[in-house]
Amino acid sequence: MTDKKISVCVLGGGSFGTTLAGLMAARGVPVTLWLRDEKVAAEIAGEHENKRYMPGFKLDARLVVTTDMHAAVAAADMVFLAIPSSAFRSVLHDIGPQLAGKDVISTTKGIEQPGFLMMSDIAGQEAPGARIAVLSGPNLAKEIATGELTATVVASEDQALCSRVQAVLGSRRLRVYASQDKYGVELGGALKNVYAIISGMAAALGMGENTKSMLITRSLAEMSRFAVHMGASPMTFLGLAGVGDLIVTCMSPLSRNYQVGFALGQGHTLDESVAQLGQVAEGVNTLKVLKQKSDEEGVYMPLVTGLHAILFEQQPLDAVIGRLMSAEQKDDVEFSAFMSCTPLEKE
Repeated sequence: MTDKKISVCVLGGGSFGTTLAGLMAARGVPVTLWLRDEKVAAEIAGEHENKRYMPGFKLDARLVVTTDMHAAVAAADMVFLAIPSSAFRSVLHDIGPQLAGKDVISTTKGIEQPGFLMMSDIAGQEAPGARIAVLSGPNLAKEIATGELTATVVASEDQALCSRVQAVLGSRRLRVYASQDKYGVELGGALKNVYAIISGMAAALGMGENTKSMLITRSLAEMSRFAVHMGASPMTFLGLAGVGDLIVTCMSPLSRNYQVGFALGQGHTLDESVAQLGQVAEGVNTLKVLKQKSDEEGVYMPLVTGLHAILFEQQPLDAVIGRLMSAEQKDDVEFSAFMSCTPLEKE
């Protein structure tokens, strides 16, 4: 429990926003959950359950629910953003001035074009007076809600801000680690969703454990290569926000992007796969943005290129797999990327 009761607002009533709000409310943190849908808000307030996104999980009765975003933000010291990337800028534009002087933590995984902007970049543009951090890691909402042991990463150059987030979120069931590499943590959270789609497809196609292991390992190499090229610390990708998040997202049927990939592997179209999910799968949009940026930057990303060819260029899966398996066999571990960090980063 914190010495000072920080007042918290969570914007977004999806699975992760609901879980975060419920987790903090159960610890006695004064927290308000905002969502647009008045019917769902009334249901949560009355029955203490989000039946659309988190059915079967009871929420603490102390959780306050509202559809009045401005009032919720005005009363909060700390604001968690758990809204889809497609709505991120519009929401921030609406409340930006109110966020001045507040702690703002983005949990949204996505990249905006044009500009290849992270969600924290958008927050900085729309709410320049806010103190901004990002939260990412191997964090499946349903497992957090059931009390499974979990860890996450809060990233900001502001160490005091990281400490406040750790105090509000940290518990016996949830460890909150800190990082100063906000860009790397956020980039890892966005990129891993693309590879989860690939892993879901592999599982649906009945590929073996060797194949799955190869895909995850080469995915880590690929996303690390791109991230380091873009300026992220390579060491970030050896931690929870890198390999940790990648593993759980690529292996768990609870992962939304894995579910989309699995449906694709069963022969459904992309539209059918996304509709069947009923929630946002950020990896689909991230794939488009990442393919464009990697081409512009000249970064070798064969898995991204292959998945893009299947989903958006109508190329047959067998042909894409054939090209991947006949590509040049380069170094396994690209030590140069990890040796490029400074002595401080190695510690």
